Amino acid sequence: MYILSDIILVDSLRLFGIKLFNDDLYELLFRLLVNLAFSYTIILKVYKATRRDSEYLFSYLVFSPMVFFICHLFASTKLSIGFAFGLFAVFSILRYRTTTIPVKEMTYMFVIIGLSVLNAISTKKVSYAELMFTNLFVLGLMYLLERYIMTSGNEIQTVMYEKIENIKPQNESVLVSDLEERTGRLIEKVEILEANYLKDSARIRVYFKKQK
Repeated sequence: MYILSDIILVDSLRLFGIKLFNDDLYELLFRLLVNLAFSYTIILKVYKATRRDSEYLFSYLVFSPMVFFICHLFASTKLSIGFAFGLFAVFSILRYRTTTIPVKEMTYMFVIIGLSVLNAISTKKVSYAELMFTNLFVLGLMYLLERYIMTSGNEIQTVMYEKIENIKPQNESVLVSDLEERTGRLIEKVEILEANYLKDSARIRVYFKKQK
């Protein structure tokens, strides 16, 4: 009886007219755990395994819970379907202005945002079995595409390079030879991401042949 009365008392507590606690917290925690489990598995086990640098890793890890919390809290206010689609569109077209994000990295960002939105705003008409199947399907699809179907057999790393004269198209072979000598790895391809002629440096994406 005392326990029941304590639960009723806690549920009735309010601050400025807002409840301090309700049972929706348990659903929030469960959905958050599901979202983090699948999103972080994609980020840390599928995406990171093919990257030698963590340039976008921080963004992906932060995006997942933040998008989830925003969508879940907005959904709890029973916003209109039109507003929900508008919110999703804003997240979908979001991009950084300081650098060009490759298509594949943008695809990973879209997947992370998409899963977070689905896990946050799916209604009670969607069973947990359907929700788990959706997450498992996306995780399995990303794993198969990355590891077996669309794999190029390359590892990617972004490096800062100081010999600015070597980034000229006619000096590509010199650039590749210099990077291979420094890294001790066989290079398949290089991409010039950014050049700073004031500081005589360039940011280069290097594709290494994957080591067995």
